[in-house]
Amino acid sequence: MHSLLALLEKPSRLVIGLMSGTSADAVDASLVEISGHGLSTRVKPLAFHSEPFPLQVREKILSLAGGMPATAREFSQMSFLLGQLYVQCCEHLLKSAGKEHVDLIGSHGQTLWHVPVAEEYLSYQVSSTFQTGEASLLCERFSCVAVSDFRVRDIAAGGQGAPLVPYVDYLLYRTEDETTALQNIGGIGNISLLPPGCAPEDVIAFDTGPGNMLMDQWIARMTNGEYQFDPGGFYAMKGKISESLLSFLLSDPYLNKQPPKTTGREHFGPEYIAKIAEHAHTEAIPDIDVLRTLTHFTAKTIADAGQLVSCIPDRLIVSGGGAKNRTLMQDLRELLPSTRVLTQEDLGMSSQAKEGIAFAVLANEAIFASCGNMPNVTGARHPVVMGKISLP
Repeated sequence: MHSLLALLEKPSRLVIGLMSGTSADAVDASLVEISGHGLSTRVKPLAFHSEPFPLQVREKILSLAGGMPATAREFSQMSFLLGQLYVQCCEHLLKSAGKEHVDLIGSHGQTLWHVPVAEEYLSYQVSSTFQTGEASLLCERFSCVAVSDFRVRDIAAGGQGAPLVPYVDYLLYRTEDETTALQNIGGIGNISLLPPGCAPEDVIAFDTGPGNMLMDQWIARMTNGEYQFDPGGFYAMKGKISESLLSFLLSDPYLNKQPPKTTGREHFGPEYIAKIAEHAHTEAIPDIDVLRTLTHFTAKTIADAGQLVSCIPDRLIVSGGGAKNRTLMQDLRELLPSTRVLTQEDLGMSSQAKEGIAFAVLANEAIFASCGNMPNVTGARHPVVMGKISLP
């Protein structure tokens, strides 16, 4: 406990936030200096490092997350392997920043399963979420406090365990005179809508649907694994939008469901791609047109998000890997002509670093025993302190 008390007394803390999302392509690490907590939180970004997962690791993560048969041994080994890779990423980040120590690490972990709405299991109704990546390895290597496994506490309180970033968006991005929307486009797309001068209970946030997930899966299928994502939206740019496939995709009931709501690979994974492939085959839609349509579909789900809750943003700030997809960003700007569509880079920040920064802030909130969820966003019965704390 002494290490935790000493950390609380520091005027500012050097914090690493780690994020590996549903795309399972890399672990992103953001180094920041944080002072204060709650509404007094001030964040100074210092460095960012992204470390791609080796192909065989990514394939195994996607297999486990896709519900493929696996043993307890594999889940155990994967947890500690990810912990090792997180340590390696942090080492490289600190070296690039010229730092020798860190005060605190917040690690989201790798989501392998997310069941926010209770399902029948062994004759019981069970909701659950499972993120893995052993944080004790971070604690041991860097002799610092590590906070991990953020989502489970919200699930325990009856919430969906997601989205969690909106609390950080509220702390860092709210303004008095504009409706600001923050859209992360990782594997899944998620949005935070912040009305002018909003209080926490005014924030609206939910998963908009697939982010890069469908595009990534399709181009891997289309190129027999040569590409794992569409670089810059280059290939999608060559295709044409199929109205029949777009109509098929937009009929997904998730899209019209009112928040709070979250989704993941369980919904938009391999089985979903198989349905798309079947439709494309029946309608004789070329692969390149499928990719173009999936890109537009992702943009459409984001553009429609504000209409779903009658909150059209004055500005939309995009982060995540999808911010680099020029075709996707062009579609967004065309679909939202009255909204200023920006990226984090337009604000002098990094699109890829944003979610890592968010979990650095959430770790900082956890050590101060500050509640980091938003019940109106996640559906939890009450605010909770999130994260499991490992002490050096």
